[in-house]
Amino acid sequence: MTDLDSFRRETRAWLEANCPPEMRRPVTSDNDACWGGRRFKFQSDAQRVWMQRMAERGWTVPTWPRAYGGAELGKEQAQALRQEMRALGCRSPLDSFGIWMLGPALLKYGSEAQKLEHLPKIARGEIRWCQGYSEPNAGSDLASLQTRAELQGDHFVVSGQKIWTSYADKADWIFCLVRTDFGAKKHTGISFLLFDMESPGVSTRPIMLISGKSPFCETFFDNVKVPAGNLVGEPNGGWTIAKYLLTHEREMIGGIGDRAAAKPLGRFAAQAVGLADDGRLRDGALRTDIARFEIDELAFRCLMERTGDRARRGQGDPAFSSALKYYGAELNKRRWELMMSVAGTDGLEWDGERSHEGALARTWLRTKGNSIEGGTSEVQLNIVAKRLLGLPGA
Repeated sequence: MTDLDSFRRETRAWLEANCPPEMRRPVTSDNDACWGGRRFKFQSDAQRVWMQRMAERGWTVPTWPRAYGGAELGKEQAQALRQEMRALGCRSPLDSFGIWMLGPALLKYGSEAQKLEHLPKIARGEIRWCQGYSEPNAGSDLASLQTRAELQGDHFVVSGQKIWTSYADKADWIFCLVRTDFGAKKHTGISFLLFDMESPGVSTRPIMLISGKSPFCETFFDNVKVPAGNLVGEPNGGWTIAKYLLTHEREMIGGIGDRAAAKPLGRFAAQAVGLADDGRLRDGALRTDIARFEIDELAFRCLMERTGDRARRGQGDPAFSSALKYYGAELNKRRWELMMSVAGTDGLEWDGERSHEGALARTWLRTKGNSIEGGTSEVQLNIVAKRLLGLPGA
């Protein structure tokens, strides 16, 4: 038995003994996931216990160094952990922009003091982060941002506005792009700041969506004082950090194409419409659509695994995150279109206990934003055409 085989066997045994049965069921909505943070309220004791057990083992961020709350697992061990969790149906113990986006950026660009201050809290789910990038006039052209930060002694004074700030009304801290040099070219005058959302002068306002719910907010900064030590990297060097972080954000959004948090379509359809005497769905066209989708879904999962392996070997192309983001978003929209087709008129129910407050319809509508957030599909296709395919005129 190899060391990896031993690790896999021990991991499976630990998960079977420590993952509560309630945490082996699919997440039904954002509210059902564990986001952590100062104001987060656990949905159950099982959810709290599962996060704490995984955090104590370093498995909320398994590849991070132990000094920062991780377990220092190698790439093959981390992959084995993911596979064993999937085999048992274990939920993610902690969903976090800190894990998915800020953490990798701090590991690469943060000072040692910043890593020790923020990364362990991220790993333990103690602080919830949001992202301050887009502005009303700086979306796809992010480098046009105008939120300004002026250095005054030992602190910056931040003034401006961000928009589409996911979960800003629930977050404890924000990682924010600000302009610190208005005389420089737009890409070279941007810095990367971290600050507490409870700082005087910070306010948020939810943006209502067609789903009737709002993960997005407008965020306002009115002369917010931020310690100078919260600057990540060099002054006016934030664009490099921003681009690096965006690759992780796009991979994160692309990951919604994976079924890890959703019930398999075939099982959902069987429960919704029933099976014929031969054990198959009666509707042959629906069977074909579901089979085609699940094949594409499995292929995408394999691609995500392969991309992760190449990145860990230093062979990845940062631009490939745009391909993952584009296809993952399209795949997720297909998933929920099919689920609505399967549910029929019942899927349109908007309120009530039976439909979990219209979870299906609201999620279906919410997926329409997948091709906008994190960079529109058109922008991602342009990046793929220019940087991956080298097409003329792209």
